[in-house]
Amino acid sequence: MSRQFTRLIRFLGTDSKVYFGDAILPQGVKDARLATEAYLIGGDIFGSYTVTDTKVGISKLLSPLNDSHTRTVRFVGMNYGKHADELGLPRPQYPVLFFKPVTALNGPTEDVIVPRIAQATDATDYECELVVVIGKRCRDVNKKEALDYVLGYSCGNDLSQRTWQTERGGGQFSLGKMYDGWAPFGPAIVSPALAGNPDDLKLSTKVNGELVQDADTTDMIHKVADVVSFYSQGSTLMPGDLIFTGTPFGVAAGRNPHNWLKDGDVVEIEVENLGSLKNKIVFEKGEKPKL
Repeated sequence: MSRQFTRLIRFLGTDSKVYFGDAILPQGVKDARLATEAYLIGGDIFGSYTVTDTKVGISKLLSPLNDSHTRTVRFVGMNYGKHADELGLPRPQYPVLFFKPVTALNGPTEDVIVPRIAQATDATDYECELVVVIGKRCRDVNKKEALDYVLGYSCGNDLSQRTWQTERGGGQFSLGKMYDGWAPFGPAIVSPALAGNPDDLKLSTKVNGELVQDADTTDMIHKVADVVSFYSQGSTLMPGDLIFTGTPFGVAAGRNPHNWLKDGDVVEIEVENLGSLKNKIVFEKGEKPKL
């Protein structure tokens, strides 16, 4: 049996070609964002693949998957108890589902562009999240078997424009979340064996170096297996589909005063054992729409 990947990355090599690889890290380092080379992976990452002994230098890390690999990007709203509490909202009985288009996917170090429509009000927010990557097609799976269909785990940031999400969205979240590049994830897809228990991982957000979210996944209302199982009921999950599993307390919307993201801010998302994202917020230039 060929060896399995530990930290699956997609990257631009020093030869200007795009590859899948298994990140090579120094002993004691767990963050693939710091990798400078990787073992080349050949074949189908969702089927038969080989982690080769060929090393390739990394010029730039890309999102581990893009719109050629991922069909749907699902999210869980209000999935942390203390997050519901900070917003004064009830804890939902069932996972709250919404989607972002695959064009929202972004890399672990790419700029996040805030389009002019999202600048209509000052309300751009961060959300650190654990991301589940589906590895096998599944439907109607039970909770005990749900994690058998998981390829691995990653870090994510569910960026949100709260005015469009809550006040102008007609009861639907996606209008405040759908923008291009507003779902950075990575730096790697970490194997379940290396990731550890997904229901007991620390996660955090820093904005310009200031810690603003600091929690762990034990506060999830609906655990990872519950979410995967629930979202598969009557609806097929495909290899490469992503599930962002919710954000903990500490978002700008729950603070007084609100610390909304500004042009030039740097947002760092970290999840224990999975690595980190570091994205700069860049406001699109031009006249803001009067909406």
